[in-house]
Amino acid sequence: MQKCMNGIIIFNTFTNFVEYKIKRMISLMKRATLFTISGLISALAFSQTSQPDDVPKGWHLLDKQVSGYYGISIDKAYDFVKTKKLKSKTVIVAVIDSGIDTLHEDLKPVLWKNSKEIPGNGIDDDKNGYVDDIYGWNFLGGRDGKSVEQDSYEAARVYHKFKSKYDGKEVNVANLSKEEAMEYQMWKRAEKDVVGDTKSSSLELLFLKRAYAGSLKSDSILRKAMGKEKFTGKELGEFTSTDPDVKKAKNSLYGLMSGNDALETTNQEFLEGFGDYVNGEEKKATASTTPPKTYRADIVKDNYDDFNDRFYGNPDVMVSNKSALHGTHVSGIIGASRTNNVGMKGVADNVKIMSLRAVPDGDEHDKDIALAIRYAVDNGAHVINMSFGKSFSPEKKWVDEAVKYAESKGVLLVHAAGNDAKNLDTSYNYPSPVFDADNKRAGNWITVGASGDPKAGGLTASFSNYGKKEVDVFAPGVRIYSTVPGGNTYQNLQGTSMASPVVAGVAAFILEYYPNLSPAQVKMVLEKSSKNPGVKVKNPETGDEVDLNEISKAGGVINAYEAIKLASTLKGERQQAPVKPTSTVKPKVKG
Repeated sequence: MQKCMNGIIIFNTFTNFVEYKIKRMISLMKRATLFTISGLISALAFSQTSQPDDVPKGWHLLDKQVSGYYGISIDKAYDFVKTKKLKSKTVIVAVIDSGIDTLHEDLKPVLWKNSKEIPGNGIDDDKNGYVDDIYGWNFLGGRDGKSVEQDSYEAARVYHKFKSKYDGKEVNVANLSKEEAMEYQMWKRAEKDVVGDTKSSSLELLFLKRAYAGSLKSDSILRKAMGKEKFTGKELGEFTSTDPDVKKAKNSLYGLMSGNDALETTNQEFLEGFGDYVNGEEKKATASTTPPKTYRADIVKDNYDDFNDRFYGNPDVMVSNKSALHGTHVSGIIGASRTNNVGMKGVADNVKIMSLRAVPDGDEHDKDIALAIRYAVDNGAHVINMSFGKSFSPEKKWVDEAVKYAESKGVLLVHAAGNDAKNLDTSYNYPSPVFDADNKRAGNWITVGASGDPKAGGLTASFSNYGKKEVDVFAPGVRIYSTVPGGNTYQNLQGTSMASPVVAGVAAFILEYYPNLSPAQVKMVLEKSSKNPGVKVKNPETGDEVDLNEISKAGGVINAYEAIKLASTLKGERQQAPVKPTSTVKPKVKG
């Protein structure tokens, strides 16, 4: 039996019960993944043999009164605009992410295309500095066509960058400049994260490696028993055997797959993902003694420290199926075609998705994010979805300036709260809406936590970050069915990464019909119209029963129907001629 209290986990490691304090893993679940430490431990502890309560595909779009599921009431919202006889205008939504499958059947009709660029001619036709940027831009690419897929973690990058400057030295913070004081404090946090409790980290890694090895063994037994090399978690659940070893193998692997909501995933895909996760944790374990590899620098080859060196990258916004998994799933949630009668339906019905690839398998770099925001703004985006995050931001000033630029141009930024089950009011999470220079808060920014359903683990996702001040609203982010690479493939994923595009989609839907609303007005509408479930929910970190307004600013779950009704009562305040803020980016010098 597993017991979870105040961070103490007791679980079965196959041979005996082990108790130790789980240290929050560095950058754990930064993006949506099949693997969560809680799901993994739970599955191993209980060796689940029964399928968890199910929710229908697309439950997040449903209406509570009609279906019983805590969705966003999108059909009622569309019925409302029909009664108003409103015509929609196309809204461009930029997705800053890992990439998009541009050939997916449900996304091809809704992809943004740069009409000023001639595909494949190798010429910067629109003279914006980016050659052949048809669907957007890959800020993780090299001029030779190569692209960064995996990268290091920001904590390790920060720790080793400033180690020679601060390690083993007595530092009087009072004698430092403001910038140096922030730098030193950031390095001390990185030192704690990277060096940390090596004994605890070693135990965690040992547990994961044993779990992975056990899974491979179980898979080998099951493939032979089932007579096939590939099978889904659902097929495994339906398989029966009287052989004790086969039954044990089934209970072990099925428990892992069901505990991580991967029943529609194949054994091969699941084990590949599990292996990647373990390899990532092994890399983190070596970060205290070994500087991270220069993955990005070796391929991109820009002068990273010079923000004006910004015309790098390439037009490949997909790179690979593996790389584009996250961004493709996010994009489908926002705007997968609602009229082609295949796969699934996105939230918004008249959007164009602009792909900006800036998020690798690892932590994103501030420069890439800042330039991706600027590209989106300069190319007409109305909403930018940002389903990524990290605990360190050494070049935050670049991102802050980009956020201010977006605000000046009337662009709304929607950001995932993160998946560490922590309080953002008292912890670090970047990018953030509070500017370092003056501590002012961006008015065009909304932070989204992940909600669920009682039949999908509870009204608040167990992994979601929260915060009465820093998390604005919650939105469905558990077992969200959406597009994944492969042309006509779909899958459930979960995370605040999935909750954020639900909100971005609703924001785009509002702007389709009420385009004169400002980002601040749309943010207000989304917050004010969110619906409190009327029952206690679980604090993701403590497990305590609380009101939703104790762990979020608005105290509600997003609701498209209530949002569009409120939007219809407002007079638009969008500025038609915004003033561009002072920028550190110098104009491009031709020739």
